[in-house]
Amino acid sequence: MTTLRQALYGGALLGALALLLWGTYQRSEAEQGRTALVQEKLTTVNARVERDATTIATLHTALADERQAQTSLQQTGQDLRRELDVRKQQIKELKRENAELREWAAAQLPAAARRLRQRPAITGADAYRDWLSGRNALHPERD
Repeated sequence: MTTLRQALYGGALLGALALLLWGTYQRSEAEQGRTALVQEKLTTVNARVERDATTIATLHTALADERQAQTSLQQTGQDLRRELDVRKQQIKELKRENAELREWAAAQLPAAARRLRQRPAITGADAYRDWLSGRNALHPERD
């Protein structure tokens, strides 16, 4: 083999080696870019998970408070019903014991009071407003 041929083979070998190193470098850079992108996505997902966990904790606390308030409301309703039953029983006993009270309770309401309790079947806010404005409407003052 001639020296020129050996030099060409050596140059080709060096060129192939340089090309191989350059390809490896490019793959390494691309992999580092993908790794950085994945890290950024991971950071975003972790932030979202933390936000969602905070929201879940807040909602859980609100739900517990709502359940407590609902239980309290139910207990208050039961207490009121019990008190109402006691009052009704007291009224029955008073009517049984007192003839004057029994007569007063049996008497009819005056006409003005009966009119206050008369109301048509109202369906909706407009009907209620019309009913209110139509009752005993005031007439404008005349000159």
